[in-house]
Amino acid sequence: MKYKCIIFDCDGVLVDSEEISIGTLVSMAKSHGAIIDENYAHQLFLGKSLGFCFDYIADLANKKLPDTFEEEFRICTFEAFRKNLKPVKGIHELLAKINVPIAVASNGPADKIRLNLTTTNLIDQFEGAIFSAYDINSWKPNPELYLHAAKTLGFDVQDCVVIEDSPAGVQAALTGGFDVFGFTNHANFDALQQMNIPLFDDMAQLNLLLQ
Repeated sequence: MKYKCIIFDCDGVLVDSEEISIGTLVSMAKSHGAIIDENYAHQLFLGKSLGFCFDYIADLANKKLPDTFEEEFRICTFEAFRKNLKPVKGIHELLAKINVPIAVASNGPADKIRLNLTTTNLIDQFEGAIFSAYDINSWKPNPELYLHAAKTLGFDVQDCVVIEDSPAGVQAALTGGFDVFGFTNHANFDALQQMNIPLFDDMAQLNLLLQ
């Protein structure tokens, strides 16, 4: 394997959570008078901080969102994660083949990351190497989260590769100087294709890219 460390995004890369999260945002936005097409929301919100998403909804609704909006969002999504969250197809098989340190670095809060990894039986793979943007108050597309993860784990940037599915996450990795591979789906393919990085659409392909 040509890398000494592999850093994964969480949502959409390790766990299939984007449909739940963005669907909940669209539904809650509608209840406050902000109508957003769900396909467009996937393109717009994918990989972005909740602050960005909430600001967009508030601007579209032309009003301040209630102070309880984030709490309600967390409650709704956490309940749905516990009931319906699945690992990304092939991720368990891929991780079983990796023989270098791995980490997860996500814009989400640490309790959400841990819930998602626990629900999908991935938590044991990432104990001690879970990095949240909330811990350093810096969110993708800023590169600080990935730089922080690599430094904490004791690796130089050039020794690491980042696995991402969002343009914001890819930009964070590229700005930080990392190699990055993009995991594509129907919602993000066009955007990632424009970023001039290696792309893959299943974990078996990623295993080949890592060699």
